[in-house]
Amino acid sequence: MNHHSSSHAHTTVQARAPRLLGVLATFAMVLGIAGVGATTAAADTVIDTIPVGGGPSRVAITPDGSSAYVGNQLDDSVSVIDIATNTEITTVAVGDGPAGVAVTPDGTRVYVTNVGDDSVSVIDTGTNTVVGLPIPVGDNPREVAITPNGNFAYVTNFADDSVSVIDTGTNMVVSTITVGAFPLGVAITPNGNFAYVANSTDASVSVIDTGTNMVVDEVTVGAGPRVVAIAPNGKRAYVTNLFDASVSVIDTGTNTQVDTIPVGGAPTGVAVTPNGKRAYVTNNDDNTVSVIDTLRRTVIETIPVGGGPERVAITPNGTRAYVTNNFDDTVSVIAIDQCLGSLCIGFGSLVGGGSTGSGAGTGAGSVAGGGSLAGGGSAGSAAS
Repeated sequence: MNHHSSSHAHTTVQARAPRLLGVLATFAMVLGIAGVGATTAAADTVIDTIPVGGGPSRVAITPDGSSAYVGNQLDDSVSVIDIATNTEITTVAVGDGPAGVAVTPDGTRVYVTNVGDDSVSVIDTGTNTVVGLPIPVGDNPREVAITPNGNFAYVTNFADDSVSVIDTGTNMVVSTITVGAFPLGVAITPNGNFAYVANSTDASVSVIDTGTNMVVDEVTVGAGPRVVAIAPNGKRAYVTNLFDASVSVIDTGTNTQVDTIPVGGAPTGVAVTPNGKRAYVTNNDDNTVSVIDTLRRTVIETIPVGGGPERVAITPNGTRAYVTNNFDDTVSVIAIDQCLGSLCIGFGSLVGGGSTGSGAGTGAGSVAGGGSLAGGGSAGSAAS
């Protein structure tokens, strides 16, 4: 394309942008949707830093987007953050060295792995107290993920190369599955059929059939895999590779690695936005978060956060990311950019899935993809 044609194309795009906004505003007016308009594009920004307990590691957010639960490994406690005010409202005493946290789909319980005493504590979110006795699991439990129907919790046991399966109805272990060496992260597909387990010294991911609780596949990934996050549509799994400074992309249909994305130093956590368009990766050595465009499979932004970022979780409405800073005893709150290039469109309270940040509008991404205006997908799986 010559310079004249390129300029003409650019002018045409500029001319069509207001027209697009007009169409969207008209559409919103017809549907009675308030708050549609254009704003100036802005990069993802840290908007708050929340002090929590000692050595915060894992974080999970309730399905209604009201609270974040943070495991403080050095304090033997879990911090409860009110997302509306970004303040720690209470702490819950649990077992020795709490690490993994996961919230049940109905939001009533939080399962917490206690590394030091080989157990899992269960927190009632209504009272923010531990209910029942600690659940004995394997040696050095690290991460936990709960099936979409809420019936089972899968716990990786780092020191005995296994996964414990807890029946959440009885809070008893009903199965123990042998996986690869030193398993860490675990994530379950949105349909609940498979659990993906990162084996930290095998450079592999074990795939468990949750119907039979048997390993049905092994996927080769990078060196030192840590955490797994699965896209809301279930088609891709993202694995952080600590020693490769990369993220492996797995096609869950074929269980093969289809791409490797360079990120920052010592990546640990990863979480995917509810619309599936972005993945946020914590880089422990760099004190940053890499933002991956999942369509282009490339890093589009790097965000400075606190010291030693470990894990990240995204609110169900896709407007905020919560990052645990292990060295600083804090949580960084990132306001997620809702823009496409220079175009930002807010849909007011149209965006569902959470109680905060509804005015930010997650619609623009879905408009570009031809999907629904409000964006889609189930709640983003919290970093395990």
